[in-house]
Amino acid sequence: MTDATISAPTRRAIDRIQDSYMVQVRRRRMYGGLTLAIFSLLMVSGFVIADDRNAGGFWDGWRQMLDFPADVVSEAWEKRANLPGLLVKYFPALMETINIAAVSTLIGAMVGLILSLLSTRGLARWPRLIPVFRRLMDILRAVPEIVIALVLIFILGGGPVPAMIAIALHTAGALGKLYSEAAENVDLKPVEGLTSTGANWTQRMWLGVLPQVAPNFLSYTLLRFEINIRASAILGFVGAGGLGFELRNAMAWGPGRFDEAAAIFVLLFGAIVFFDQISSRYRNKLTEGQ
Repeated sequence: MTDATISAPTRRAIDRIQDSYMVQVRRRRMYGGLTLAIFSLLMVSGFVIADDRNAGGFWDGWRQMLDFPADVVSEAWEKRANLPGLLVKYFPALMETINIAAVSTLIGAMVGLILSLLSTRGLARWPRLIPVFRRLMDILRAVPEIVIALVLIFILGGGPVPAMIAIALHTAGALGKLYSEAAENVDLKPVEGLTSTGANWTQRMWLGVLPQVAPNFLSYTLLRFEINIRASAILGFVGAGGLGFELRNAMAWGPGRFDEAAAIFVLLFGAIVFFDQISSRYRNKLTEGQ
């Protein structure tokens, strides 16, 4: 159909549609530009405020950013003969860090599993309490591990227990959210079939839901375990034990113990890479069958 064969009313209708579309396009571009401008303004103003409140200006000190790593590397290279002994010395601290991550991941996964099933529409045992369980997961996920750890260290004292509890609580909120999203896509026919046979809620979840979502749940748990290894090392800086605690002591001592800091970095980096590769391999098998 050519333009010559289009009637005048049809042409006017097409023109109105085109005009309306162009108005929406211009409006979307305007909103996008305003959003970008506001975001840029907030970024710049935030940087300026942070730079003013900082002990030293960023522009004055950025040239010295690599001085500390260079000192660590140079001293570690001079004392490279001590590296094997230092790796053996701090290996128990690495195992403590891994144990903290493993136990907290296990506890957090179990709590997150329960919260996810209780907050998923169509599966929840108490549908009216779904918003309560979802807000509980939001709270657990919103509070950083380091904040929880600092409070628990004040109450319980330093050591691995505050770190384990802090990471487990945050893991429960994070995994609970991921588990809930995966559970929302399950096929409800097995659940309905179990309901017709008189199965209780626990049996319906165990036999009708978990077999469908187990690969995704395991994949999310392995990924979270990787994250928790790094989190447990970071919490060591606030006195929660493990490899991070030893790293803080070595770095706080300053020159003379930088070889120990380098050895701890090597152990931590090697552990993260090792578990990342193992976890990625098994996640691919679970999710893609590769």
